[in-house]
Amino acid sequence: MSSVAAWETFPFEGDLQVKCLQPPVLPDPDCNGEAGPEGCTVCRRPLSEALWADEDWRLDAVGAESRLPAVVMLQPRGHHDLSDLPTERAAELGPLLQRVERAILSLDGVARVHVNRWGDGGAHLHIWFLARPAGMLQLRGTFLLVWEEILPPIPEAERRQAHREIATALATEGGTAYAR
Repeated sequence: MSSVAAWETFPFEGDLQVKCLQPPVLPDPDCNGEAGPEGCTVCRRPLSEALWADEDWRLDAVGAESRLPAVVMLQPRGHHDLSDLPTERAAELGPLLQRVERAILSLDGVARVHVNRWGDGGAHLHIWFLARPAGMLQLRGTFLLVWEEILPPIPEAERRQAHREIATALATEGGTAYAR
């Protein structure tokens, strides 16, 4: 671990120990929504809870608080994962990733946007966007999500304002802003 601990972006100091690797659990347990849309929390979430949506996609806030200027998630409205995303949705994905990134970059104080896809929590495609605050060079790179867990929360009014600005920016090119 000494090589990673020496990185300027590593968020910890002092003596840390790597946990022992647990034995495999086979077969892998099902993810949320693996059995289909009936059991999927994304499919059951009302559209009114989205920040923004169009007929095929939705953008949601992640969690009840944030420690970064914005943490949002893009998801298809249909129950699809990346491997079975219809060709039409897949063709929209690249330009939509750019739109969401531009909307987040339009916020004051955002330097970069990290775009990530982790698929272990749910069988419904969800792409994370994490805004790195300008000037916070220690938050660069792979540890941004770890820093998001340990920094103090930003004020709720600031978080909601960022959501409104992102939703409004997206709606200028189509879809509906739902953020209040």
